[in-house]
Amino acid sequence: MQIGIPRESLVGETRVAATPETVKKLVAGKHAVIIERGAGITANYPDEAYEAAGATLVDASQALGAELVLKVRSPSEQEIASMRKDAVLVGMLDPFNHEGLKRLAESGLTAFSLEAAPRITRAQSLDVLSSQANLAGYKAVLLAAHHYGRLIPMMMTAAGTLKAARAVILGAGVAGLQAIATARRLGAVVEASDVRPAAQEQVESLGAKFIEVPFETDEEREIAQGVGGYARPMPAAWMARQAKLVAERCAQADIVITTALIPGRPAPTLVSEETVKAMKPGSVIVDLAVERGGNCPLSERDQVVQKHGVTLVGYTNLPALVPTDASALYARNLLDFLKLIVDGEGKLAIQREDEIVAACLMCTQGNLIRSA
Repeated sequence: MQIGIPRESLVGETRVAATPETVKKLVAGKHAVIIERGAGITANYPDEAYEAAGATLVDASQALGAELVLKVRSPSEQEIASMRKDAVLVGMLDPFNHEGLKRLAESGLTAFSLEAAPRITRAQSLDVLSSQANLAGYKAVLLAAHHYGRLIPMMMTAAGTLKAARAVILGAGVAGLQAIATARRLGAVVEASDVRPAAQEQVESLGAKFIEVPFETDEEREIAQGVGGYARPMPAAWMARQAKLVAERCAQADIVITTALIPGRPAPTLVSEETVKAMKPGSVIVDLAVERGGNCPLSERDQVVQKHGVTLVGYTNLPALVPTDASALYARNLLDFLKLIVDGEGKLAIQREDEIVAACLMCTQGNLIRSA
């Protein structure tokens, strides 16, 4: 089978859907791999490395015209026009973008969005959300350290002792847990909050203090369990108690990193403007949810701004800031997914009864399978 890897066209997207490592494995699996010239340059993978791995360098239209196309982000209308009507597309296509999925369906493509993979043990190796969120959590702490005007660890010098920075992490999913671990390694005093009670053990195992919001009803406790590893919207009464507690902790913090997202919904507001006003001058907020509206209403997409003496970092694509490793992990995720839709002879064999394949299938033969 011919597999095409085009260069990503989205502004700011530095990742690539295949690396020389995964190309070599695809070629060993009897596939013909064609890759657009320069596709891996921004991720520090030169064309020569792909050629050495067995790929053929082509132009954009040829890469997009392959039987199976691997991408990082959903293709543009111009890219779709270059794709075969019966092609298979695999990438991070945003399963909640109804218009985008409808456009793919109308083009006749069979499209798989890996963000929709279920949170089950068998799907861990192809969990793109986890692999990329892990890097985002790490990079968020480094960005905070860069914009914070002081040191993070406690430091004892002849001129006196410098206190350790206090960090508050809101949301203890994959990104949040990595942020906790990274902030701890840098020497910060860390507190973290999450709606799910099960997160407390994970937070404390990393050496952070869990900010616990008591449940007052069985309904609150049930909703807090989440669904499929994801958080659910909490009742207004619980959110009000959490907001008060979070505001108190943020007022004492030097660094706040917010990671709270609810699939298919706008990001919940966790840090209000009043809370920002109460924070110390020079403190930093890194809002990882800004692409979905932000956990702080003052955050601005892809901007670093200062408001009320606080620096707000609102980059929407943190994995793209570490493109070499982000591409390596993502390409391995894709490779593992292909094992579910390609047989031992290297031919397409889409098993729609497989729960992972079924969950990721967005459209096929002109039919929209999933409606956001």
